[in-house]
Amino acid sequence: MKILFLSYSFEPDLGACAFRNSHLFHELLKHLDKDDYVRVISTVPNRYSSFSLDVPYEERGDNYMITRLPVPKHSNGKKGLVKAFVSYYRGVKKLVRKERYDMVYATSAKLFTAFLGRRMSYRMKCPLYLDIRDLFVDNLGDIYSNSKVAGRIMVWLMSRVEKYTFGKATHINLISEGFKPYFDKYPKPEYSFFSNGIDDIFLEAGKARTPERSKPYVITYAGNVGTGQSLDMVIPDAALKLGDDYIFRIIGDGGTLPLLKERLESKGVKNVQLIPPVKREEIINYYKDSDFLFLQLNDLDCFKKVLPSKIFEYGAFDKPVIAGVAGFARQFIRKNVSNHILYDPNDAEGLVNGLKNYQLKFESRDAFRETYKREFQDKAMADSIVQVGRRG
Repeated sequence: MKILFLSYSFEPDLGACAFRNSHLFHELLKHLDKDDYVRVISTVPNRYSSFSLDVPYEERGDNYMITRLPVPKHSNGKKGLVKAFVSYYRGVKKLVRKERYDMVYATSAKLFTAFLGRRMSYRMKCPLYLDIRDLFVDNLGDIYSNSKVAGRIMVWLMSRVEKYTFGKATHINLISEGFKPYFDKYPKPEYSFFSNGIDDIFLEAGKARTPERSKPYVITYAGNVGTGQSLDMVIPDAALKLGDDYIFRIIGDGGTLPLLKERLESKGVKNVQLIPPVKREEIINYYKDSDFLFLQLNDLDCFKKVLPSKIFEYGAFDKPVIAGVAGFARQFIRKNVSNHILYDPNDAEGLVNGLKNYQLKFESRDAFRETYKREFQDKAMADSIVQVGRRG
């Protein structure tokens, strides 16, 4: 069996997609027979313009090959992302134009890689296994809900692309069970719900216990700084109201980072540190040197269905988790992640009150860590991929 494995991001790039699919790939190799073969096509690290690494164009093993295509540099803006994906799309088509595979696996948050997978599986007349990490069209619908004609046309066009992509997939894995109602309109595919998990590197680091701490307390966020997180709408006001007893540490990059900087400067906020993206080994040291771990999703209906990978990463540590989320993510944290502070998205006052009414404590989450080990999720998902491929 030959598998074409499409993942726009792959380690050593940063981000949930790169981590998830790199680990899944290595697990998948363990489930294959000696005559099976996996061709991974990804991109060179490009998630953040402020983070780059020299990586080989190709890596080869006995039963696999990894190709990382160069794409135009961008700063996560819409035009830059589109240009980068078009480059990736064309590169993949060129690489496999004379090849045949027995199955296509594609993982996608912004729909485009899933669409590419659909095109490849159609041409090769083989099964398509999709891993869906976000609801792109649903997000667009919320973003352009009050827009003029151009925005509505964009949503309509992308909904047609989505229907073509999902409608005849063989199998679709949904990273969040909150997505399930949205996919009722696509009855043909089989479905699974293999979520994110905790990587070994965080499981090991999370065993360390936090010693007694004193003020100022450090609140750390690490990840994308974009519209989906809307940090600019809550961090400046919250930091200003909390004052010198708290330090916010924002590690990452993204499309709204300039806006966050502008609002911090305009309000004269001094207790927020902005740090460029770093490797995961360095992130762990920042987490260990924190009192709280923070995340937020924007106040849009589409984000009420998602389950951020950051929850699993944070949950490996004994730190209290602060989460400005609603919907499925909020329910999940209440049920599974002890020692948390929840507030409504974009509600700076709610965040401030939550912190002021909270007595700092550190609490090990051994049960959570054991349940959501990445290896458990990936073993089951790899087995699912192989089963779909073998059935043809």
